[in-house]
Amino acid sequence: MSVTIHPTAIIDDGAKIGDGTRVWHWVHVCGGAVIGKGCSLGQNVFVGNKVVIGDNVKIQNNVSVYDNVTLESDVFCGPSMVFTNVYNPRSAVPRKDEYRNTLVKRGVTMGANCTIVCGITLGEYAFVGAGSVVNRDVPAYALMVGVPARQIGWMSRNGARLELPLKGQGEAKCPETGDVYRLVDNQCTFVG
Repeated sequence: MSVTIHPTAIIDDGAKIGDGTRVWHWVHVCGGAVIGKGCSLGQNVFVGNKVVIGDNVKIQNNVSVYDNVTLESDVFCGPSMVFTNVYNPRSAVPRKDEYRNTLVKRGVTMGANCTIVCGITLGEYAFVGAGSVVNRDVPAYALMVGVPARQIGWMSRNGARLELPLKGQGEAKCPETGDVYRLVDNQCTFVG
């Protein structure tokens, strides 16, 4: 297996890119970036120096993954979604020493044109709806929508809505796979 890199892409010296990853038109990967196996970086993607990307991550067109962002494996970044790394930017005030870490855990989906404000964690398999603005930590399996984003439900690993209450306790099966999920003390977990 090898890496596929389009001739218009710029890969700076030192960048680490895993086997089977595809890098498409007009992508720029900075030298300090670490990208896993089997990823896809769509047209016009930018990846900063202090970025770690796991395996099988899909980054759609026009996404910039700035310094201090970590994407674990199986993450989906929808077209033109946005990451930030400075909470209160000003053009005239240098704040490169104030970057805030953003962690996107395994299996998260971030829909088209959503914005992820820096300094937060998105829990495993969370699902962020298109156009949402996420400005606080998100629980695992949570379905988040709106501006600012609020939780309206729970999602399975397969990306199907789970019939669970927002709070409290309960158990539900994924309508697509039959896998069981349990809600206890407002935390959703995969049972199997």
